[in-house]
Amino acid sequence: MVEKILLAKLFVTEIALSSKCYNSFMKRNYTFSSKVWLYPGMAGWHFVGVPKAESTAIKNGVKVKAGFGSIPVEVQVGAQVWTTSIFPDKKSGQYLLPLKAIVRKKGGIYADDTIQIRIKLLA
Repeated sequence: MVEKILLAKLFVTEIALSSKCYNSFMKRNYTFSSKVWLYPGMAGWHFVGVPKAESTAIKNGVKVKAGFGSIPVEVQVGAQVWTTSIFPDKKSGQYLLPLKAIVRKKGGIYADDTIQIRIKLLA
């Protein structure tokens, strides 16, 4: 009986270690340029799309996602750094990054601007 318990603990430890090793080899930071676009509707939400190649890498690499398939990220645009989440968009096959009004105002960012973005995966 003790042998079975020890084997079970060993197995669980191996799974945990292999998961940590996998995540440590996965790329965690992405830098790209993307065009800001305005969601059609009354809310006035502004977004940028994470390019398809980066979106695919993120989708294939991150195994744990939050509500609606979102992934927590740290974002940097210019000197501004904040935390938010990116959300999958089935239509485009990309992740979408919402840009809050305060971020846009501080950075002088408007719809149709192309901006440089760095995201760091926190999941």
